[in-house]
Amino acid sequence: MGLRWENRTTCLHPPRKRFPKGRAGQGHVQSRCSRWLVLAIAMVRFYMEKGTHRGLYKSIQKTLKFFQTFALLEIVHCLIGIVPTSVLVTGVQVSSRIFMVWLVTHSIKPVQNEESVVLFLVSWTVTEITRYSFYTFSLLDHLPYFIKWARYNFFIILYPVGVAGELLTIYAALPYVKKTGMFSIRLPNKYNVSFDYYYFLLITMASYIPLFPQLYFHMLRQRRKVLHGEVIVEKDD
Repeated sequence: MGLRWENRTTCLHPPRKRFPKGRAGQGHVQSRCSRWLVLAIAMVRFYMEKGTHRGLYKSIQKTLKFFQTFALLEIVHCLIGIVPTSVLVTGVQVSSRIFMVWLVTHSIKPVQNEESVVLFLVSWTVTEITRYSFYTFSLLDHLPYFIKWARYNFFIILYPVGVAGELLTIYAALPYVKKTGMFSIRLPNKYNVSFDYYYFLLITMASYIPLFPQLYFHMLRQRRKVLHGEVIVEKDD
């Protein structure tokens, strides 16, 4: 009986990663949440004024580039424990977003007015506001259930929508890249190397097939653990 009750207690109260209580942890998560709130307000204001998504990316691109490039520090923060998130998951997410911002949307201007850009912008923004609201309230030891519920439920829709937006945007960029040969290196040249950005984009799109399910199922496991009290043993990343 004692063993059964002990196991039951463990299931009801699974071990959780702790948030650092110092000023560094609080300042980081609050600033990240504030940045994405600023971006969300700018996007809503643009649409209310213009009534269209065309020109949205151009209006918020400087803010987006700054915020998303600055997110490289997120990987460092995971390594030193400021944010209790998987380094591998964060690294993949941050690098893919920086790739989308700088090497696709920024560099290939014809795709900036695609509806697919709005899909990943909205998905990123809502995801980050939800995530950092969760971290902020956790640091304050006052986590409303709705914030906890949103953190582990919104992603079910937002992650696929964001990935669809990214893939559709890359797909829309392919004709322009093939026509212009941008970022490509042709033979012959003195280094005797070649690189075709068009095929690189195709490979990038294909890489979503193995990578996205890993990230998505990682979040589903976290959801079961947090919302339903399941104990899940995972290998270290």
